Amino acid sequence: MKVARLPSPPLLGGLLAAASGALLATAFYFQYVEGLAPCPLCTAQRWAHGASLAAGLATLLAGGRRAGPWLLAATGMALLAGAAIAFYHVAVEQHWIESAFCDGAASAADSIQELEALLMATEPARCDLVPWSLAGLSMAGWNFVLSLGLGLTALAGVWRAGKGR
Repeated sequence: MKVARLPSPPLLGGLLAAASGALLATAFYFQYVEGLAPCPLCTAQRWAHGASLAAGLATLLAGGRRAGPWLLAATGMALLAGAAIAFYHVAVEQHWIESAFCDGAASAADSIQELEALLMATEPARCDLVPWSLAGLSMAGWNFVLSLGLGLTALAGVWRAGKGR
């Protein structure tokens, strides 16, 4: 059985950065074009993709230097952290667990009156509702699958780099 070869750490880092960038762009599309406001767990998943995008670009820029595999490992860990957050989000959506992070409280007000006006003017996004799904998977479910696969690919690239192949 022939196994597909992974690209070099710099190229793999660039590809993973592009994948995280595409996932972030998709999330912003759903927010700003389709009108689906992100819940706190959605936002946390975006931060994980932002971290993997930054680490992936740093891997690409590091080239073949010694820091490349370490940066690729950081990319993989950010993606796996995003997968963990996404799995937690799916558990909340499926009502397997309750989340203390998703109470909808706002923190961008300077006074009680501003907070009250902010809360009355906006409908907070709920973490336990599935506003969109494809093939039975919610956005969080798809993010889990993709982030897990990308994160494991990054770690396989680190392993390959350590073996000197």
